[in-house]
Amino acid sequence: MRLTYHSELEGLETGEVFAWHERPGAMERLTPPWAKVEVDECQGGIRDGGRIVLRVRHGPASFRWELRHRDFVEGRRFRDEQVSGPLKSWVHTHGFEPDGRGGTRLTDEIDLEAPLGLLVGPGWVRSELDRLFAFRYRRLQTDLARHARYAGRPRLTVAITGASGMVGTNLRHFLTTGGHRVVTLVRHRDQVGDDAVFWNPDTGEIDAAGLAQADAVVHLAGASIAGGRWTEDRKRRILASRKQGTELLCRTMAALGEGPRVLVSASAVGFYGDRGEERLDESAKAGVGFLAEVVQAWEAATAPVEKAGIRVVKLRTGVVISPEGGALGQMLLPFKMGVGGRLGSGRQYFSWIDMDDLVGVILHALHDDALRGPVNATAPNPVTNAAFTDALGRALGRPTVLPVPALAVKAVFGQLGEEALLWGQRVLPRRLEKADFRFFCEGVEDSLRFQLGKTG
Repeated sequence: MRLTYHSELEGLETGEVFAWHERPGAMERLTPPWAKVEVDECQGGIRDGGRIVLRVRHGPASFRWELRHRDFVEGRRFRDEQVSGPLKSWVHTHGFEPDGRGGTRLTDEIDLEAPLGLLVGPGWVRSELDRLFAFRYRRLQTDLARHARYAGRPRLTVAITGASGMVGTNLRHFLTTGGHRVVTLVRHRDQVGDDAVFWNPDTGEIDAAGLAQADAVVHLAGASIAGGRWTEDRKRRILASRKQGTELLCRTMAALGEGPRVLVSASAVGFYGDRGEERLDESAKAGVGFLAEVVQAWEAATAPVEKAGIRVVKLRTGVVISPEGGALGQMLLPFKMGVGGRLGSGRQYFSWIDMDDLVGVILHALHDDALRGPVNATAPNPVTNAAFTDALGRALGRPTVLPVPALAVKAVFGQLGEEALLWGQRVLPRRLEKADFRFFCEGVEDSLRFQLGKTG
C-alpha cells in the first residue's frame, strides 16, 4: 500500500523546517497525544544510520518498533525504514522543497505492507494515518510559526522543574525543536548529567552552580491536587510541595548575582475561588477556599527573585486540554463509554487552555521583557461545565445525558470535588491579549478535536 500526504507551510523557509526535524524532540512533537507511543532509544538523528526505537501500545497489547534512517539529503529528504516491528514492511520518505513564495511544501510518502493475520484492514490503516498527518501538519505549522516570531532573539538555556510531568514533557520537546537548550532539575543524583542538575525541595538542597548556567527558569513542580480526597495531611503536602520548592528555587536565584534573568512560575486559576459568572482578569482579587490559599502562598514565594530585580511571570493556568493526562485524561474513559455528563448544575465556568497554546504562552513569557506579574494562561473563551460536556461528547461521538449530582460529587471526592469540580471561574487572558499573544485554539471544541484527532 502506498499513501502520500502533502502540506504547504506558508512563510516558513525550507532550511528551518528541515532543521526543526533534525533537532531533539522532533519525533515526540510529531507523535499525537492520543497515541500510546514512547521513544525508548534515539541515536544518530535523521542522518543515514540513525536509529529510533519506539514502544507502541494498542489496547492491552504492546510492541517494539525499530526504525533506521537512510537516503539523507541535506535540506531535502530523509527516509525511515522498519528494521523490526509489527508490519511486514514500512518505508516513509519525508520530502521538503521550497514553494517559490518563501514557504515549504512537505511530502510524506509511505509504502507499507501488513503481515498476514493482522486484525486491521487497509481502511483502518488509511484512517489512522489520515488522523496522524492532519495532526502533524497543524502542530508543525504552529510550532514553527511561534519559534519564527522570535527568530531574531538569542536561543536560550532554560531550566525546568517538573520537566517529567505532562506540561513539562511537552515544553521540553517544544523548546528543543526550536533550538533552545533545556536543563532539567532532577531529584535523584543518578540522573544528574550535562543537561540535568540536582535539587531536593524536601531537604533544601539545590545545585546553585548548575542553575546559574540557565538564562531562564520555568517552575512547574508541585504535587497533584487530584491524587485523592483532601485529608488534612494531603492538604499540608500539596501546600508544602508548592511553597517549599518555590522558596528554595527563588532564594537560590536571588543569591546568584549572575544567572537566570526571568522566572516563569506555574500558578492556577484556583486563585480566584468560586466566582460564578463574574469576568475575571488579572486585576481581580483573590477568592476563598483551600486552592485560593495555596495559590496565594505559591505566588508569594516568588518574592525573593522579584526583590532581586529578576522578571517574574506567574501563570494562572486553567484546565489544560490534552488526553495525555490531567482532567481530560481522567474524563475520557467514562465519556467514551457513553456515561459522561455534566457535574452538578453544569453552570459553573470552566476556564481551559489547549496544551499547544500553553507551551506557546510559556515561550512568549520567556521572550516578552514587558510581561511580568500574574498572567491568566487561559483561552479567551471560557465555557460552562455543561458546554464543555456537550463539546467533548460531540468530539467523541458519544451521548452526554447522565449528569452527576453535586451531592454525589461531594460524597465521593469531598472538598476536592467541591472546589475543583463544582466551583468555577470565568477567567479572561487580558494581559496575554494586550501582549499580542496569538491563540492557536480559541474554541474548546476545536481544541478537543485537535488533541483527540477528531478533526475529520
